Amino acid sequence: MAAAQLTSPSPLAVKSLPSFEGLGSVKVITNVNFSRAYPSFKSRSFRGLVVNAASVSVVKYTSIKPLGDRVLVKTKTSEEKTAGGIFLPAAAQTKQQSGEVVAVGAGKKVGDSKVPVAVQTGSEVVYAKYSGTEVEIEGSTHLILKEDDIMGILESEDVKDLKPLNDRVLIKVAETENKTAGGLYLTEASKEKPSFGTVVATGPGPLDEKGNRKPMPVSPGDTVLYSKYAGTDMKGSDGFNYIALRVSDLMAVLS
Repeated sequence: MAAAQLTSPSPLAVKSLPSFEGLGSVKVITNVNFSRAYPSFKSRSFRGLVVNAASVSVVKYTSIKPLGDRVLVKTKTSEEKTAGGIFLPAAAQTKQQSGEVVAVGAGKKVGDSKVPVAVQTGSEVVYAKYSGTEVEIEGSTHLILKEDDIMGILESEDVKDLKPLNDRVLIKVAETENKTAGGLYLTEASKEKPSFGTVVATGPGPLDEKGNRKPMPVSPGDTVLYSKYAGTDMKGSDGFNYIALRVSDLMAVLS
């Protein structure tokens, strides 16, 4: 239990003692003469007065060990200014959805099989929006995620090189029309979001009840139709839009 020591060169009346609630064991070292406030204590003098109170402790964690199929990711910091150098308020800063894996759990058991986590420490990953639990470790923001919340592994700084995990699919989104049939050019806001594109890469497939991988129903090069508001949108360095989504969000293969 923590202890605090107070000293005073002058007599101290009991009524003037402050409240020590929450400071643990507080030891007051002083020549306390109660004769002025309480005549019945004329023959007594207290040199050491100990006040016991409830203890207070502030715990700071410096490391976290994920359990099961959880993954600890150190997130990238949000962009604080635009490409033109204009600083953005916190509300307008884009929330990053990528980061570096700093720790992984031991994996999970599916049926009779023990399935290890598919990512390793040091990997750069992209994760689903609004997933995970945010924690702060040594001043840096981290997320504790389920492995299933991770879209894929970034093997370079370009999203078109994303390696999807499990049942995820990476799709190059079809380009939208820049102008109407009458020749009027469309703004970005007025362009209808397409819901089809070309499969760039697929994950190894979902797990069945025995822990075996199921084959994916699509392959790279297929043109697919997907649910309109599914997945995570990304922008490639080539200027094209990409989307990572679950294979269950695919509706059809187009030919």
